[in-house]
Amino acid sequence: MQASLLTTLLLPLALGVIMFGLGLGLTLEDFRRVARYPRAVLIGLALQIGILPWAALGLALLFRLPPELAVGLMLLAASPGGATANIYSHIARGDVALNITLTAVNSVLCLITLPIILNLSLEFFLGAGQYVPPPTRKIVEVALIILLPVSIGMLVRAFASGFATRMEKPIRLLSVVVLALLIVAAVASTWDTLLAYFAAVGIACLLFNLVSMGTGYAAPRALKLPRRQAIAISMEIGIHNGTLAIFIALSVLGNATMSAPAAVYSLLMFFTAAAFAAWLNRPGAREASAST
Repeated sequence: MQASLLTTLLLPLALGVIMFGLGLGLTLEDFRRVARYPRAVLIGLALQIGILPWAALGLALLFRLPPELAVGLMLLAASPGGATANIYSHIARGDVALNITLTAVNSVLCLITLPIILNLSLEFFLGAGQYVPPPTRKIVEVALIILLPVSIGMLVRAFASGFATRMEKPIRLLSVVVLALLIVAAVASTWDTLLAYFAAVGIACLLFNLVSMGTGYAAPRALKLPRRQAIAISMEIGIHNGTLAIFIALSVLGNATMSAPAAVYSLLMFFTAAAFAAWLNRPGAREASAST
């Protein structure tokens, strides 16, 4: 019961506070800049929709995953980023406005792309297609957790800029604390699943996570995008909304096995993203790349 209270109420509430804090550091000009230079958004969406499902398919075939676990990995690949991606981007000093834009756009697009990818996966691996309705309710929840508190934070910044500046460091510290709580909650709520399926799908999930984050950073840099935008894209496509994937597997498909890849991935990504953020913030790293 305590774990349920933590994951269903306290952590979403804490994430809302974090999003409010991120909003304190944003202005409308940040989003206008993204709109004026949409190349970063297009690259991020192209990687999310055009590359990741193929990467997941390749790993499922390479490791010869059982059909239900393979479908679960494809479901994860089709899921958009979430609030946690924005927090990690903030910690790694990425372009948070780009993150929020990508989350919003990709969440809307996944109402179309997720059912298509999932239905094709069910047909390919299980030989039986199934109608999968768009996860509208969950997308609305993501929007409420992210967009509403960010908008309130931006309004506060517009009318109380001094307060917004003073809150920058406390919010960054609070972000780290919330992420630590998320890790504990993820382990506690999925412990049985982790024990049962980690050996079968753990390596595939880890490689998928590393491919997602690595491609999300390397491809934008190769295409000459600024470092902050590359960080944002990497976090956005590397930190999937595992909660959405688990919800669809359990509540829509009624298959606990299909939720296993998302549960395992959700734990692994906390550690890999933290390590990546630490690497990005290593002494001299930002200064060395400031001119590129």
